[in-house]
Amino acid sequence: MALVHRDHSKRLLGFARRMRREATDAERKLWSILRDHRLCGHRFRRQHPVAGYILDFFCPKAQLAIELDGGQHADDEHRAYDERRDAILRQSGIEVMRFSDHDMLTNAEGVAKAILEWLEKEAAEPSPQPSP
Repeated sequence: MALVHRDHSKRLLGFARRMRREATDAERKLWSILRDHRLCGHRFRRQHPVAGYILDFFCPKAQLAIELDGGQHADDEHRAYDERRDAILRQSGIEVMRFSDHDMLTNAEGVAKAILEWLEKEAAEPSPQPSP
């Protein structure tokens, strides 16, 4: 799997900085769990620009994006956009996990457990053998 690197678009970088300063309550709560390698040593970045998008949280080693969705993500138009975005990210080798803001605010332990289980499952799976 090819590692996807930061998108250096000045527009996206500026927007990502602003989003870090203006984090939602759910984003602040998840960041308190993920920051400083607190989730079993996994390194995460927040509001990380990749492939023309800004990922809420990104684990470069695992190529995992975590998205927290507010209520606006429930409408059909937003859901279709999210599906297209996730498909593009997956084509780039990035897996996407989505959680609602409500889940994060009311069940932070469950969200953290689901993320950790995914990371542990990925680490346990052997990488494909190179072809001869």
